[in-house]
Amino acid sequence: MPGGMSFELTEDQELIRKSVRELASKFDDHYWMEKDLAHEFPREFYDAIAKGGWLGMTIPEEYGGHGLGITEATLLLEEVSRSGAAMNGASAIHLSIFGMQPVVKHGSDELKAETLPRIVNGDLHVCFGVTEPGAGLDTSRITTFAKREGDKYRINGRKVWISKALESEKILLLTRTVPFDEVTKKTDGMTLFLTDLDPDHVDIRPIKKMGRNAVSSNEVFIDDLMVPVEHRVGEEGKGFKYILDGLNPERMLIAAEALGIGRVALEKAVKYGNERHVFNRPIGMNQGLQFPLADSLARLDAAELVLRKATWLYDNGKPCGREANTAKYLCADAGFGAADRALQLHGGMGYSEEYHVSRYFRESRLMKIAPVSQEMILNFLGEHVLGLPRSY
Repeated sequence: MPGGMSFELTEDQELIRKSVRELASKFDDHYWMEKDLAHEFPREFYDAIAKGGWLGMTIPEEYGGHGLGITEATLLLEEVSRSGAAMNGASAIHLSIFGMQPVVKHGSDELKAETLPRIVNGDLHVCFGVTEPGAGLDTSRITTFAKREGDKYRINGRKVWISKALESEKILLLTRTVPFDEVTKKTDGMTLFLTDLDPDHVDIRPIKKMGRNAVSSNEVFIDDLMVPVEHRVGEEGKGFKYILDGLNPERMLIAAEALGIGRVALEKAVKYGNERHVFNRPIGMNQGLQFPLADSLARLDAAELVLRKATWLYDNGKPCGREANTAKYLCADAGFGAADRALQLHGGMGYSEEYHVSRYFRESRLMKIAPVSQEMILNFLGEHVLGLPRSY
């Protein structure tokens, strides 16, 4: 943005927004409700997005992608979420859109040539294996171990909350190659792999959960998985540094998805507030219902501005930790607040599946937990921005 501050999207960005909105609108709320209730992956939607060339947005052009920035990726995922697809739609494509960034930046030419074009055409599903039951948000404490044996690694361990593991052919897997108690810096000694989920050595068990059931979340048990050294991303021992590259962008993408849910929930609430008559007047006329919606609108607009600033900073190579975290915090809060108020305005009908706001409510609630909790964001801002002592 040379010449000072501009709040306008470029023509290309507006075109992305319009095209994705058009494509996503072909999959209505009923489609998403059916997929959610059946716990069935939205293949038709995924294929349509792939066919439209959208999966390769941030993949470099030499691998068939568009080589665009995180700003464009957030616009895409916001529109998907806003169409009523919410998290079921966004999570189906989220990892293809940005999850491969560590491979793009640090993978070998062979690894990139083998996998990136397949991400772009939609043929390759990948899941992201970082979280473990015993480590939670303290990634340095993971215990999944990769032991070097000649030109292979033998991997054993357990991962949890792995989205799309059931649908995926490969996993981007963070392991330890040096035990925690043998490293000087606790984030050293971790190594990243992009490798096959071999069913003979990997057991995948879906987790029953509150919402977003069209996309599975799983426990993954890894037992003597043999991985060729060619599947390693970058150097041994630097895996943690590589996944850090993806953390700020991921926060921005999640923020955009939360924003999209908040917008569609608000839209549904306004429609119902205008149509539904009780005591001989539209319920939206009552300030007790109108004011919360107006308040949510203001909060969504404010959160969106921080998100736009965060993606602009990232795409222009500037530090964006503060803004990325703040955007995720505010968008998750505003998105859930809007969904909660939309449900309340619908009264008893909001609690039924018929008006879909209960699905938005369930899926937006996730945003205050994943991929990092609101509390961890406050830890980050307290310590790294305000300069207060580390609280955890």
